Amino acid sequence: MSAVRRHADRWLLLLVGTLVTFGTLIFASGAFGLLARGETHITSVVFNHVVLGIGIGLVVLIATSVIDHRAWRHWALPLYLFSLGITALVFVPSLGIEHAGGTRWLDFRFFSFQPAEMIKIGAIILAAAYFSVNQKRITTMRYGLGGFLAILVLPVIILLLQPDVGTLGIVIVAVGAVYIAAGARIRHLVLVALIGALLIGALAFARPYVKDRIVTFFDPAQNPQAEGYQIRQSLIAIGSGGFSGRGFGQGVQKFTYLPEPMGDSVFAVAAEEFGFVGSVSIIVLFLLLALRGFAVSVRASDSFGMLLGIGIASYLSAEAFINIAAMLGLIPLTGIPLTFFSQGGTAMLVSLGSVGILLSISKRATARM
Repeated sequence: MSAVRRHADRWLLLLVGTLVTFGTLIFASGAFGLLARGETHITSVVFNHVVLGIGIGLVVLIATSVIDHRAWRHWALPLYLFSLGITALVFVPSLGIEHAGGTRWLDFRFFSFQPAEMIKIGAIILAAAYFSVNQKRITTMRYGLGGFLAILVLPVIILLLQPDVGTLGIVIVAVGAVYIAAGARIRHLVLVALIGALLIGALAFARPYVKDRIVTFFDPAQNPQAEGYQIRQSLIAIGSGGFSGRGFGQGVQKFTYLPEPMGDSVFAVAAEEFGFVGSVSIIVLFLLLALRGFAVSVRASDSFGMLLGIGIASYLSAEAFINIAAMLGLIPLTGIPLTFFSQGGTAMLVSLGSVGILLSISKRATARM
């Protein structure tokens, strides 16, 4: 027979705790690399990551783990609209910060905030609420594919205007996972894939940097000092780590040529210092996190909790695997951070808050006896 759990899933807690701890160590190592280069913005980045991300993030994790996950269903639409509204504030000249060709941050004087991270969880909660109510009609074009596209249309517009193609990709993957778990028809998924291919083609035509990344993926040597530079330096760092690595803090690439050692390239820092063993360990930890998240979700006490958990587990793991694959040259560079590792207080805050929702689902999941 079955019973209802009354405590958070310990394995999920252990996996997240291990990833955050290991991620903090690698982040610190990458920060020392930039510090040695004479970078002047390190203090603010570390403050955002440690205080806003990990510190406040852990408080949010505890809060969301205590709240009954079913309460989010009633707030799904307001949260979704709020996430879109606050993200749109980046276009206000006095608030938005433009950096690296994109306007993605809000400036609050003492700290910066990337509101697009909130769209991820806002869209997942809305998708879980919508498809749990319309699960019996999901095979229809109107309520199935139509609902899926309706949830995505506003995030697509706002995130392309920034532009933030990486975040948009994660939103599509996570909402798509919810849609599939709810019972999407195969032919509708094929149509979604075709629409996605057309969108990528249009982006490559409208946004030259997207085309450059695709071209660089197929021929990294074509622009070794431009678009191909980051992937070349990343592969050098990963390869120089060997089997067991140079040792914590002993990486060389972060001090010289590796771009973004606290950001997109943080996996390369870990691979150089902990080698093949450390790299595989990170991949296995994220794989276990995904599997545990799905296991918690399928035992949820209600369909909303199941879909919500699958969306969150997909979002957290997809971010990690896409980042790692890009650093290994298996897919084009996306700018997607490595979950729990890369710099970004907002990303860490939202990730930990999302884990708290998963823990809440696990408290009310059915358990075999």
